[in-house]
Amino acid sequence: MDSTGTLPEALQRLHSSGPERLGRLSNHAPMVVEALSAHGAAGSVHRWLDLYTSRLEEFPPGVEPVTAANWRSALGDPRRAADWIGYFGRELTERPWREVVAQWWPRLLSGMYGGATHPVIRVGHAVRTLLAAADDDANASADADADASAAEPYLSELAHGLGYWAARHHPVADLDPLPGAESAAAALDAVTPLVEQDGGFPDRLGRVTGLPVWAATVTDPHEARHRLTELVRAATHRYATHGHGQETMLVHAATAPNAVLRVLPALPEALWVPSLRAAWTASAAVTAMYAPVAPIVRTPPGTLTAEEVFERAVAHGDEHVIKLTDTALDVGDEQALAAALRSMELSEPLA
Repeated sequence: MDSTGTLPEALQRLHSSGPERLGRLSNHAPMVVEALSAHGAAGSVHRWLDLYTSRLEEFPPGVEPVTAANWRSALGDPRRAADWIGYFGRELTERPWREVVAQWWPRLLSGMYGGATHPVIRVGHAVRTLLAAADDDANASADADADASAAEPYLSELAHGLGYWAARHHPVADLDPLPGAESAAAALDAVTPLVEQDGGFPDRLGRVTGLPVWAATVTDPHEARHRLTELVRAATHRYATHGHGQETMLVHAATAPNAVLRVLPALPEALWVPSLRAAWTASAAVTAMYAPVAPIVRTPPGTLTAEEVFERAVAHGDEHVIKLTDTALDVGDEQALAAALRSMELSEPLA
């Protein structure tokens, strides 16, 4: 964890901004600054934010407070983002954050496809921070008030992530089960790309009518976690050979399931199997929507270490490059690092 205090400062700076701009493009800054801090690059946070700040919009106005009585009518209404963020801010002040996440995870999971999966990814980054803070016993304070104050920016970030998810909640229609495969890599290879690959994420998602079956018989929570780890690895590896289909959107085939994987330790085990199902649907759907017709041969990272690859991602600056590299470091093998380097080749640097 960042011990410099930079991450809380950056999050507080960002919480005056909305979760989107132009009504459709996600604010990636909170996710990026968390990734930078998690990998020892806190010194780059404010410099990166200075470059990204032109892409931020003011926090949106509220419409009507979300309550325990009316939340269903507000679910999936992007105009209610401020209302939802306010609701979760209150909930996280009054109740333990794990309890709030456990209650709302099954309510939100079916709609993780809204906002091009960015809301669940933002929640995954927020939960990683909170879990790391909880495990940091060496730096724990005996002063409960000080602990609560230190956690406030992280809890506020979780409120923003959950609120964005609730506002953009978008389930997919019933999908036809298509022939799949045993391994995650083979199942992703079995995904048929859309014939008409045009339009934005919602338009393309509406054209996905069927996906290969994968891991459908899993019932054990620990097996579900194992298979989810396999999916993240396979999707990350696949970017090295297929990322040219759409260099930005195909990142989410790996980062969305990785966000789910990051949240699992904070969830009751009864929620792990349905989490695997939703993560597979997201990864496979993104693959169908943006995958190229043919792969290319991947380029090995050579002698570069994981730390050196992350340094290159920070220097490149693109938000999706940094987030994919963050996931690639979780996977940790040569092909994952090759995927990160490939994203740098395909994407425009942040300027």
